[in-house]
Amino acid sequence: HPKVTVYPSKTQPLQHHNLLVCSVSGFYPGSIEVRWFRNGQEEKTGVVSTGLIHNGDWTFQTLVMLETVPRSGEVYTCQVEHPSVTSPLTVEWSARSESAQSKMLSGVGGFVLGLLFLGAGLFIYFRNQK
Repeated sequence: HPKVTVYPSKTQPLQHHNLLVCSVSGFYPGSIEVRWFRNGQEEKTGVVSTGLIHNGDWTFQTLVMLETVPRSGEVYTCQVEHPSVTSPLTVEWSARSESAQSKMLSGVGGFVLGLLFLGAGLFIYFRNQK
């Protein structure tokens, strides 16, 4: 079933414009519903999606981003509905004043993004070799 991770794209302190990224990967089939919630309320504005990205191994991935200005104490939730799971998957990210946790998350996020680009590059390279 889908693997869901949530991380901020910038390690900005609170009260700064940021992009929260909900990364959903390794799912099949490609029908998926991804929603953002802030403190339990669905966010419809400021939501940007990459659309479905083919992984080349029958699975898909997608990034759904929420433009927001996180304030301390707010809880953001990425909710994913997919035919492979009976109940929606939810991953929470809470806006906290200590930035140590978000620094670690952005490191992981940068690492994952690097892997995605590497994977895409290799996929294109090998596809062109045939």
